[in-house]
Amino acid sequence: MSSTLNVARYTALLSGVFYGIYHRRSLQKAHDHDKEHHAIHQREQLITKAKDAWRQKQEGAKGDGIITNPEDPRFDLEKLVAKWEKETQ
Repeated sequence: MSSTLNVARYTALLSGVFYGIYHRRSLQKAHDHDKEHHAIHQREQLITKAKDAWRQKQEGAKGDGIITNPEDPRFDLEKLVAKWEKETQ
């Protein structure tokens, strides 16, 4: 074979290898971006669900008139313990 043909073949081979590396990196970058976006969206959904559950829990506690927040100055531990005893019976 002529040297010109060998140069053309190896040039095509190396060009294909470098294109494959470039293409793989671009696909991996897109995949990583999608994965990160999905994780952020999932975290936001979990936070929203937790906030809704907390809000429902607080609304349920308001019906009894018992304050469950120990930081609140109106907090009464005896009333809270009595409520828990009543719920377990």
